[in-house]
Amino acid sequence: MSHDNSQVYRTTPARTGKMMVIMLGICIVGGVIFFSMWDYWISQPAPVVAMMAGDSDATDVAIYTGTTIMSSLSFIESSDFRTLAFNALPGEPNHNPTINMEVGDKVVFDVINDGRSFHAFGVTRDDEGFGGIIAGSEVTTASNPLKPGESGSSEFIAGEEGVYYYICTVPGHRDQGMVGKIIVGNISEPEVMEEVSEPEVMEEVSEPEVMEEVSEPEVMEEVSEPVAYDGVISLPEGSSVPGCDETNSCYVPFNVSVSVGEEITWSNDDSAAHTVTSGTPADGPDGIFDSSLFMAGGTFSVTLDESGEYPYFCMVHPWMTGSITVN
Repeated sequence: MSHDNSQVYRTTPARTGKMMVIMLGICIVGGVIFFSMWDYWISQPAPVVAMMAGDSDATDVAIYTGTTIMSSLSFIESSDFRTLAFNALPGEPNHNPTINMEVGDKVVFDVINDGRSFHAFGVTRDDEGFGGIIAGSEVTTASNPLKPGESGSSEFIAGEEGVYYYICTVPGHRDQGMVGKIIVGNISEPEVMEEVSEPEVMEEVSEPEVMEEVSEPEVMEEVSEPVAYDGVISLPEGSSVPGCDETNSCYVPFNVSVSVGEEITWSNDDSAAHTVTSGTPADGPDGIFDSSLFMAGGTFSVTLDESGEYPYFCMVHPWMTGSITVN
C-alpha cells in the first residue's frame, strides 16, 4: 500500500479575514497619500522630465529666482470694433504697456474683459500669429474665451533674455492691436517698428488714386448683390477679419425672411470660431438665441415661433451682423 506524503496547506477563515483587512488597510493608506499630494501630481513637471517626455514647451519652463511684477490688463475695443487693445486705445496713455523684467523675474497678470467681444490671453515668443503660447501664461483659450465682464489671472517667468509678447489668443485679435511687449534683459527695440512708420509708406497709402479705386461704387454693388437663401446661412472664409461688414458679406445671406416655425441653420465655413447671438453689438445679447462658440465646420440651428425682426451678431467678431425676418 502506498501513501501520498505531499503536504496540503490550508488556512482558516480567521486568517483569511486578517489578510483581507491588511490589504484593505494598505489600499486606504496608499489612497490617502496619493490624494494628499494631488497638487504635486497635476503640477507642471520639472524641465528635465518635461523634455524627456517630449514636451515642446519644456524650453520655456523657467525657475523663479527674481522679483514679482504685478500687471493689470484690460481687454478693450473701439466703438466700431476695428481696433482692439489692452488698457487704452492707440494714442492714449497706458496703451498696450511694455513690461520690462530680468531673467528669473515673474510677472503676474490680472486680466479682465472690459469689452463686448470674447477674448483670451497668453504669452508667446512668436512675433506674429496666436500660436506658441507658453505654458502657465494662459487665461482661458480661444475655444473657451473670457466673456464680457469675466476675468482671470496667470503668470510668466522669464527664462532667458529676449522679446516676448502678451496677446489675445483669439484668432485675428492680435492683428487688430491686442498685443504688448515683454522685454527681458537689456534688449534694444526691434528695427521693425521704424520701418512700419517710414514716411514713404504713409504717402503711398494715401495716394488719391488708391482711395478712388477702393471706393468705386461698382465694387460695392457687385459684392452686395442679394444671395438666394436655401435654408443655410454661411459664415464665409475671412469673416473673422474686419471688412466683410462693408459689403454685408459676414453672414451670407445677411438678411433672410422665413415663416414662423421654419428652421434656420448657420454653417461656420470660416477657419475661426464664431457665435450666432441674437441682439446687436451696441446693446449686447438679448437672450432670444445664442449658439455659443462653435468651431470651423460646425453648424447651429434655431426655430423662431413669433413673427418679427431678429438682428444677430458674432460675440467674437462684433462687426459680423445679420438679420432674420419672421413672417
